[in-house]
Amino acid sequence: MAVAPALSDPTSPPDRIESGREHWLRVARETADDLATDAVAREQAGKVPFDEVSRLREAGLLTLLVPAELGGGGADWPTVCSVVREVAAADGAIGQLLGCHYFLSWSARFLTEPALAARIEQQSAAEGWCWGGGFAGQEPSLTLTRTSGGHVLDGRQSYATGVLVADRLAVRAVRTDTGEPLAVVVDPARHGVRIDGDADTFGQRLAAGGSVEFDAVPVAADDVLGSLSADEDVLSPLAGLVSPVGRLLSVQLRLGMAQGVLAETREYSRAGHSPWHPAWPVGSPQDPHVLTVYGELTLLTRSASALADQALEAVHGGLARGEELSYDEYAEISVLVAVAEAAASRAAQESTSRALDIIGARSASSRLGLDRFWRNARTHSLHEPVAPRLRDVGDYFLNGAHPPFVLPI
Repeated sequence: MAVAPALSDPTSPPDRIESGREHWLRVARETADDLATDAVAREQAGKVPFDEVSRLREAGLLTLLVPAELGGGGADWPTVCSVVREVAAADGAIGQLLGCHYFLSWSARFLTEPALAARIEQQSAAEGWCWGGGFAGQEPSLTLTRTSGGHVLDGRQSYATGVLVADRLAVRAVRTDTGEPLAVVVDPARHGVRIDGDADTFGQRLAAGGSVEFDAVPVAADDVLGSLSADEDVLSPLAGLVSPVGRLLSVQLRLGMAQGVLAETREYSRAGHSPWHPAWPVGSPQDPHVLTVYGELTLLTRSASALADQALEAVHGGLARGEELSYDEYAEISVLVAVAEAAASRAAQESTSRALDIIGARSASSRLGLDRFWRNARTHSLHEPVAPRLRDVGDYFLNGAHPPFVLPI
């Protein structure tokens, strides 16, 4: 994948010119700092995140993964994962929204023929699309019925990330004549599409989730990206990487939440009081119990981060191998991502819960907003439970079974 050109003052000395990765990580940190300044107030207001999406768009982060020659940032997956983690540390819901956008907008590259994928990405970059939806299996399924002019899409998807702010929806639909699951792109402004902000979750409230209903929505041939079949006769190892890539973004989201709550709690502990409410003291930073909890949570988070790095390296290597990737290699990559996902889930749930114990009763104050980390992490873990991933890891370790092709919600 191409790398974005360095953006810097042309008079800067060569050793100070940023690489593409350094530039985007700086942009991500600046965006995260901006989101952090009003994170509590925005989360408690629970408004549809149009403003937050505008911040991402203005920063250039929505087009980050599009190749530079098609008008995007030209970043690679390691850079994208770092960006998602950085944003999630400041705002877990916006981190989920951004990760879902990257996953859905990128998937055409592996599900359809290159010329069509390039046209989609180029238009997405030119118009600054934000993508929402999801490819996970559901009951009942959306249906795609062939007509003389193409297809029509019908059905209801009960929960999908980003649908309230999306410029394009990417969803899974089953062909009524063959039963094959397909990835389909839909303009939400099209007649017959109805979106409801009915998610009403206690966490991830700014992920713009909701239900979407399709009533005889016309679908052109170019809007059908390709098959989502798990049959190895249909699914190539390379296309199968869509699943571990999506789950890797979930790993970054969970780690961002864990790191975010620890960073915010640490600032409270170091100052001896809330930076927003100086009259609220906290226990001594030399308290042995406090130090032990920080040590345990640091261990959990850094261990999960190391596993995430290992999984990311494997995914990046698999993408680089392209069509030469074998099914056995794909299975090994999937297992590494599953291990990282389980570790990150544990780190997120432990950190977002036990960090409150460090602050004590003061952490119950809604003005501090520390509860948002726990609610966001818990909501994500309910949508993306890791028990099935642990079973996949155990089956692979004991029996050598390849993990199933399961797409993230």
